[in-house]
Amino acid sequence: MSAPKKVVLAYSGGLDTSIILKWLQTEYGCDVVTFTADLGQGEELEPARKKAEMMGASDIFVEDLREEFTRDFVFPMFRANALYEGLYLLGTSIARPLISKRLVEIAAETGADAVSHGATGKGNDQVRFELAAYALNPDIKVIAPWRMWDLSSRTKLIEFAEKHQIPIAKDKRGEAPFSVDANLLHTSSEGKILEDPAVEAPDYVAQRVVPVEQARDTPEFIEVSFEKGDATAINGTPMSPATILTKLNELGGKHGIGLLDLVENRFVGMKSRGVYETPGGTILLEAHRGIEQITLDSGAGHLKDSIMPRYAELIYNGFWFSPEREMLQALIDKSQEHVSGTVRVKLYKGSASTVARWSDKSLYSEAHVTFEEDMGAYDQKDAQGFIQLNALRLKLLAARNRRS
Repeated sequence: MSAPKKVVLAYSGGLDTSIILKWLQTEYGCDVVTFTADLGQGEELEPARKKAEMMGASDIFVEDLREEFTRDFVFPMFRANALYEGLYLLGTSIARPLISKRLVEIAAETGADAVSHGATGKGNDQVRFELAAYALNPDIKVIAPWRMWDLSSRTKLIEFAEKHQIPIAKDKRGEAPFSVDANLLHTSSEGKILEDPAVEAPDYVAQRVVPVEQARDTPEFIEVSFEKGDATAINGTPMSPATILTKLNELGGKHGIGLLDLVENRFVGMKSRGVYETPGGTILLEAHRGIEQITLDSGAGHLKDSIMPRYAELIYNGFWFSPEREMLQALIDKSQEHVSGTVRVKLYKGSASTVARWSDKSLYSEAHVTFEEDMGAYDQKDAQGFIQLNALRLKLLAARNRRS
């Protein structure tokens, strides 16, 4: 690959991406444009801007993408009730395509011929960033320093930083004991003290979910309203997508909801252990399932559930911008046309449970299911023929097996 003239770097302001910024400048002698996205990670982003200025970035982009992230990425995914390997709500996975989208767009705006990221060569994020970038611009160059440089240890990174006078921030422990990624949907913690799956994660790993033992001793009931599969209001108050997720995070966190300790299968082939906190997403999933229970036809719902693992795997593996994900999304969105109404959810000691649901689009018929007089809504004699037809092939099989 020829040396780039200008690179757009996904920049957090942390040590690793600051080292990458300087490495790109020294390795290629190129201009570096930084892009810092506010996806709701809860950090002040102005220090990242100042640090990029200090380090000589040729242009600096700091953008609040919380609404776009929730509206165009999180909500479509939640219409599918997507869970990777039955448990993981895909908090990191769903953020990467948006970051890549903006990297490619900023490259076009600034005349850059390459983009760069700080993902390592062992993880999933390198795949997600790059598949998305190539899907949006097949001619873009992608520079992944962790697969190229000789800074193969923490010691070498620190030495490079000191040589180039890059500030090295230290917390009260001197250094974070694990790696953290956060956005409005979740916080993930991986590495170091979490690498042995036989050892329980320390309590201090969790950052937005209180331990269940310390959660409130009284339940709280909330109502989440939906229009066509997307949450639109909490307790009757209309809110924007990002505001809804922010509020659900607050509610879930204080009730100890949404903490997951998972050993997952990475796309690159290894297993990894992560601790995930998704308080708002856990409530949203429960509420969405609740409203689907009365508004979604059984055939549509069962078909949707059957494709969900494939849909979730596509997102996890980085194929958000693939035609197959878009095809599945069209099917999912079609299923949500009548998924509107309100769900009451009970929040208590680590759990979010649907306790009531109602909708003008409901398919639930009390007249048909009642144990009391149904006034002719359902003729129970009809069930006999239904059973006999469905039993026919089983009878034929049993008769053959008896003869054998």
